[in-house]
Amino acid sequence: MGKGSGYGKTILFGDMFAVFGIPVIASALSLKAEAQVVQTASGGWEIRDERREAKGYKEEKKGMQMESLEKIFRHLHFRAEHLRILLRGDLPAMSGIGATGASSVAIVRALSEEFSLHLTDDEVNAAAYQAETAYHGPKTSGIDNTVSTYGGIIYLIRGTPNVVEKFRLRKPVEIVIGDTGIVANTKVMVERFVQRKEEFPDRYQRMLEEDHQIATKAWERIEDFNLEEIGQLMNRNHSLLQEAELSCPELDFLTDLSRREGALGAKLTGGGGGGCMLALTPGKALQEKVAGAIEREGFQAIRTMVGVN
Repeated sequence: MGKGSGYGKTILFGDMFAVFGIPVIASALSLKAEAQVVQTASGGWEIRDERREAKGYKEEKKGMQMESLEKIFRHLHFRAEHLRILLRGDLPAMSGIGATGASSVAIVRALSEEFSLHLTDDEVNAAAYQAETAYHGPKTSGIDNTVSTYGGIIYLIRGTPNVVEKFRLRKPVEIVIGDTGIVANTKVMVERFVQRKEEFPDRYQRMLEEDHQIATKAWERIEDFNLEEIGQLMNRNHSLLQEAELSCPELDFLTDLSRREGALGAKLTGGGGGGCMLALTPGKALQEKVAGAIEREGFQAIRTMVGVN
């Protein structure tokens, strides 16, 4: 039996703007997807997904999941026969926390172990990127699979090749992930975002330039471990994402609620249109206060940490 795991992730800065070369900063979460690969006596290949999920998530992503696995097999020049894949772990299957990237990394690592492929982390990351194109389309930045593979904090600028910097946070920091309960289709969100930029080039260029400034300042503050300023920059980032029509009423409600409860900053995380938001809540007491407020409003709150290595 081969086993593998991949970190969940949250995007701290950049989000959808990364599609156009703006720096994206993301962190590994203290939650993981775990995969097991077992060779069977007969039959083709199958996958059983036992992860906890947001309602409807697995069904919505099922076709993409099958495509992602085929892409992994092709990339590894691997003929999948007599094979069973099992997905588990404490990372829920939901939008906005890198569930697809984490599961792809976990599966690649499990295949590597079961079939003695001896893949390096770089090779795991490359295979998982191919899987991510099935979920996010060919314009995906690759940030999800990169964070899921390496952990820590990742600074990425999309290009040929991508510019990637890895950083270890001084210590992990408590956060709250608030789930809207809406399953977001990242591929569709990317397509619509690209279309709006083409229709309103001046407006979106101004937003891209401002977001680039925010990401640059945020990287400096992360290196300084200045949580107060990181929170303020998160709030500015969310305002831009709202203007870019990437948020939704549920995300805005949860970000506003988190700030009122004392979060240093709050923003949507990921592709938007649903999925999850992120609240910066250093310390167990503040984390619990914000998470409790979200839950009392009928939403799911995930208590986790960023900067996990």
